[in-house]
Amino acid sequence: MILLYVGVAAYVGYMYWDDFRAGKSGQPNPKAMPGATSASLGLYTIGITGALLILAAETGGEIALGISAEQSDMVWFFVFASLGAGIVEEVIFRGFLVVDNKGKAALIGSCVGFSLLFALIHGHFWSNEEGEAFAWTFTTKAFFSTGILFANSLWFYALRFGPWNKNRSIFPCMLAHAASNLGVFAVKLVQGYVIF
Repeated sequence: MILLYVGVAAYVGYMYWDDFRAGKSGQPNPKAMPGATSASLGLYTIGITGALLILAAETGGEIALGISAEQSDMVWFFVFASLGAGIVEEVIFRGFLVVDNKGKAALIGSCVGFSLLFALIHGHFWSNEEGEAFAWTFTTKAFFSTGILFANSLWFYALRFGPWNKNRSIFPCMLAHAASNLGVFAVKLVQGYVIF
């Protein structure tokens, strides 16, 4: 499954790169993927910095709330899937799941609504581990982790649709998301939650 997910991410990334190059050559693809445009180096830097600051707040918050020991384990090769998520989830949410060109209120409302969906589908409010029945998990950890995911999603939407991104490029969102996921892996590694 991880290889399939990474393969999908690589293919989608290739489609974006192809559309980006076509646009740069002056012959844009009329059916180009959303956000396959250029962005400034500064926007990439700001995107990564913001994502890592949210991760730092998450790590510090877990320690302050005494819930850092409630983390799930991660098998080491899952890092590749989490990096692929930086592409796939961005295309789905920041690329297609947004109401654009219907006014500022519709744009902001859709960013908030789809950020809530983004946070909820990550499944911190339920457990369905192997050999166990489905169970709701309305714990401090579940609420905190879901809140952080909501904040991450809002940050990625802000990167894409804020006035600082004149071309509405999705690439800074992809890189910031991948940096956040790589940071999560690094935190889990340091805290002993990565299985080799």
